[in-house]
This record gives sequence, structure tokens and C-alpha cells, in this order.
Amino acid sequence: MRPGAFLVNTARGGLVDDESLAAALKQGRIRAAALDVHESEPYNVFQGSLKDAPNILCTPHAAFYSEASCTELREMAASEIRRAIVGRIPDCLRNCVNKEYFPSTGGGLPAGLNYPPPPGGPVSAGPPGGPPGPVVPEGMNGG
Repeated sequence: MRPGAFLVNTARGGLVDDESLAAALKQGRIRAAALDVHESEPYNVFQGSLKDAPNILCTPHAAFYSEASCTELREMAASEIRRAIVGRIPDCLRNCVNKEYFPSTGGGLPAGLNYPPPPGGPVSAGPPGGPPGPVVPEGMNGG
């Protein structure tokens, strides 16, 4: 790195060697560092090679947090759930369990969600305090 550089790591803790970083900070080769991730978490600022290093800011893997980021995370999660329900799951999706139950092209609920109704038909909780009643959601199970 260029002498006097600033180092920011929000990616993975193992990318930065703490001992080398501490030495570079103490020698002035790196002007300052900000770390949101550490090789072992939760990180204890009172232990390890960085505890006496100057010009370092360590956050507890929470630098992303803001009201806007929390809203964005909820919206993105809802968008992905909707995309899965309508069957628009990309072929390159790596972390999908039982992807074979989802159709490759859109339209309706994924095949894995179209289970046959239980004997006597689907049942809802019904009105509060009332008896349960049969429910057939529009577009599900051929209804």
C-alpha cells in the first residue's frame, strides 16, 4: 500500500492480518484504519495486537446500520420473497433449497407450494373466538 494510506475493511475479517496492520499503524506506514469485521467475532478491543495501535476505529460488525439500511433490507427481502412466489427464480441462484420445486418461468405459485388440500379441504383459523372454517385461496390448488 502507498505510505500514509487509509485502510477500511467491511468485507471479511481474514483479509487483514491484525499483527501486520498494528505494525504498519505504529510505524506510520498506514495513517489510519477502520475495521467493521474481524477474524474472530465478537471482537475484543482490549486484547490482541491492535489494542495499542494508534488511529484505529473498530466497530462490532454493525457499520451498515441506519434507519434507511434497515428499511432497504426489509424491502429487498420482501421483493425476493415475491419473486420466488411468482416463480421468477434465476437459474444461477446458489443458495436455494429444493430449487427443483420452483418453475423456471413465471406464472402462479411454485409447484412446491401447490400441495393438495388436507381431507375436508383447507382450514383457516376462522374469526376470533369462532370455529375454524374451510378456505380455498383464489388461484391455489386448482381453485
